Amino acid sequence: MQTLKIGARGSPLALAQAHETQARLMAAHGMPAEAFEVVVISTSGDRIQDRPLSEAGGKGLFTKEIEEALLAGAIDIAVHSSKDMPTVLPDGLELSAFLPREDARDAFIGKAAKRIVDLPQGSKVGSSSLRRQALIRRMRPDLDVVMFRGNVQTRLRKLEEGVAEGTILAHAGLRRLGLGHVVTDLMPLDAFPPAPGQGAIGIETRIGDSAVEQMLTAIHDVPTGQALACERAFLAALDGSCRTPIAGYATIADGTLTFAGLIISPDGTQSHEVKAEGPAQDAARIGMDAAKTVRAKAGETFFDGWV
Repeated sequence: MQTLKIGARGSPLALAQAHETQARLMAAHGMPAEAFEVVVISTSGDRIQDRPLSEAGGKGLFTKEIEEALLAGAIDIAVHSSKDMPTVLPDGLELSAFLPREDARDAFIGKAAKRIVDLPQGSKVGSSSLRRQALIRRMRPDLDVVMFRGNVQTRLRKLEEGVAEGTILAHAGLRRLGLGHVVTDLMPLDAFPPAPGQGAIGIETRIGDSAVEQMLTAIHDVPTGQALACERAFLAALDGSCRTPIAGYATIADGTLTFAGLIISPDGTQSHEVKAEGPAQDAARIGMDAAKTVRAKAGETFFDGWV
């Protein structure tokens, strides 16, 4: 292999994640920077800015063109924010590695108040995530939740322009961009649980590309992979997409996986939680069983009529 081609979206965060992957591979294998090329790929999700992703086709809009390039051989690996990855991948592709997970919490950036609980009644809070919108409404039903699309910098600019009095973004992304200083409060995991996969960088490859897989083994973080296996199984069993507000977070300690999941109605008025734990090697089964448990609690009609 002359050059390892790393495919990613063109946003500053996506490029930061691609370069983090490159740096880890360089360190693990003693390779020079010249051995890599970051290939920027524009996705449908980047181009569609006038409506929610749930109306445009879901989270796969951020991966479709990158996966097409991977299947075509135009790139060798694809670097993604794991929370943007659909649970079903195209035939011939797999998630081969995860980098060590960053802080999975959501971060509040407030202009009118430092904490969301202190915002004046009727304040506007911007978010494009149905999960965040629902959790905001559950926490503060008096707030006006408005649609915020665009990359991190675009959303922060909208905040400065007064489009809203606050917004919520992934703490991990802000930290990777060196923007941790803009955070005015961190949302607690119990009251404001993250999206499955939040804070984790996932690396997608072609199935059977053994040379690439061998390279990635050196940078794969096993606990993150186990946590993500649980969270993605939970999401898959609930048919999770951008149209369904679902949260899920797994942690590993001393070989034991602990998981907390949540499903919530878009208006924030109904929610059901589930907790589970077991051996980390049973991560996918734990996630799947947790989904069955919470679906039984909620009833089969819980998701009806949302879209």
